[in-house]
Amino acid sequence: MNVEELRTVQRTERQKDSLQHLRDSFYRDVADYVAERKAERERVAAAADDPFSSPEVSRLTDEIETAEEVVESIYERRIGKIVKRATFAAAGMATEDEGLTTEERDLFEDLVARIEDNRETVLETLAGESPADAEADPEAVPASEASATTSTDDRPPADVDGAAADPSPPSDDAGAPPAPDDILAEAMGGEGTASADTDADPTPSPAAADPEPETPARDDSPAPDGGEAGTERTTLRITSDVGEIFGVDEREYDLASEDVVTLPTPNAEPLLERDAAERLDD
Repeated sequence: MNVEELRTVQRTERQKDSLQHLRDSFYRDVADYVAERKAERERVAAAADDPFSSPEVSRLTDEIETAEEVVESIYERRIGKIVKRATFAAAGMATEDEGLTTEERDLFEDLVARIEDNRETVLETLAGESPADAEADPEAVPASEASATTSTDDRPPADVDGAAADPSPPSDDAGAPPAPDDILAEAMGGEGTASADTDADPTPSPAAADPEPETPARDDSPAPDGGEAGTERTTLRITSDVGEIFGVDEREYDLASEDVVTLPTPNAEPLLERDAAERLDD
């Protein structure tokens, strides 16, 4: 191994589009050659009266620097060709790894594996799959299943009258007002509740579905927003923060504690039953 051999390899690599065949130990041979030149330079420098002005020391220094620059140029030229060859191999095209050094062959095989793995990941992503998320959390429940579970399992159980039972845990204070969300559900007409006996007649009795108000107030004025005139109404003082409800008169009501409002009776009754309001027109 010498500088002239390195320059010959460099010229050939520049002239060819394909990789020239190099022995497996090429880079190790260059390393050994450079190490030998450095060791010789140290011996010459130690024997010289002035190593900084010694022609032999300068010659060896130039040879070492030239060898390092040339082999680096060879490596960079060959790397571009190796990446191109690995790309073809990952795409299933016929390629060969003959003529590669040991270090280059390891790089080539690693590049092919990485390109193939990355290509598979991209295609799965385009197909709507997400293998990375599934591996990160194998016990995660899909969003669709989680939604179905929430809509069924988290539904408050029904009492014998067909109204939703209070889902809050029992407490020593039996007179505590219900949660605003439950009050809101009641005022909206109890949507989403289920009958306690699935085999019984699903049609509630008139008394259970719409109890007769004691002394309902009547508002005979035309209902706004397209509501029917003559809707029975009840005046209440709200005792809990209920939030917005949509009345049977097609109006929205934002109910907060201490508000005094006149609501359609079908909306007022659930609030009275849940102690969320007090009747004022008795």
